[in-house]
Amino acid sequence: PLEMNPTPENGETLKANGVVHDKPQDVQYTPHLSLIGHTRAISSLKFSPDGAMLASSGADKLIKLWDTYTGDILRTLAGHAQGISDVAWAPDGKFLASASDDKTVRIWSLDTGSEINTLHGHTNFVFCVNYNPNSNLLVSGGFDETLRVWDVANGKSLKVLPAHSDPVTSVSFNHDGTLIVSCAMDGFVRIWDVDSGQCLKTLTDDDNPICSHVEFSPNSRFVLIGTQDSTIRLWNYLTSRCVKTYTGHVNRTYCLFSCFTQTGRKCVVSGSEDHKVYLWDLQTREIVQVLEGHTDVVLAIATHPSRPIIATAALERDLSIRLWSAKPS
Repeated sequence: PLEMNPTPENGETLKANGVVHDKPQDVQYTPHLSLIGHTRAISSLKFSPDGAMLASSGADKLIKLWDTYTGDILRTLAGHAQGISDVAWAPDGKFLASASDDKTVRIWSLDTGSEINTLHGHTNFVFCVNYNPNSNLLVSGGFDETLRVWDVANGKSLKVLPAHSDPVTSVSFNHDGTLIVSCAMDGFVRIWDVDSGQCLKTLTDDDNPICSHVEFSPNSRFVLIGTQDSTIRLWNYLTSRCVKTYTGHVNRTYCLFSCFTQTGRKCVVSGSEDHKVYLWDLQTREIVQVLEGHTDVVLAIATHPSRPIIATAALERDLSIRLWSAKPS
């Protein structure tokens, strides 16, 4: 497993505590907490906007809310009739949305811990969901191959976009809420104008591998695209050019999440089908750390908004959510 890592200047690859191997000068993430509660595969992890809570969703039809810093379980949200594939926080921190195989998106109040609305319209499994920055719109995608934009206040569908020719695997807004990016099993990534519903751009590679995940970079000038050829690519969507590629992990079968660290060294983070978590330096594309400890495919990943904390979760043979932390450099 060591040959995946860049070799430090002294020509040796280090293995620390049997858990991580990396270059000595890097920020080190180490295991911090292990959260046990879900009884089926864990599908999605998201930190609350203030970072104090972690939301998890799973095939057990449940959403669980955890205290980020103690690992205590705070609340379990039940109501979906089938497994949940994704969960998202409203940026104002007051609400959560969840996407389920029961063909609905549900909105939950954090004040009461109760469901306040069920959004009906998708005609097949709903696979992905995200809020806009103002917390007044939701976008969802699923196996009916459409994108739907919803008015959160009244639960009405504002737009139904025939977005892709295969299930939609990931959707999100840019930082000012004017654009949506989507990707699908058809291998296409599309950028949409929120107001008009027009497709502004389609990004694709020659081979069109299935797209696992897509999101805008924090400044919204790039999109990060994870594909099932075991590659993550950073695209400048204005020029339609791939500017960076990150490899070394395994992604051939599942829709793995990938994301950016939000503090300290700028990294790309992804789960992997070899049960590990990979961190790449955003600029140099080098693997700077590999986190080991999970015992099944690491599907869900989240990075804390203000501290060097990464949350990871795995499939059925593991069922743990792990929190990894680093000392701020």
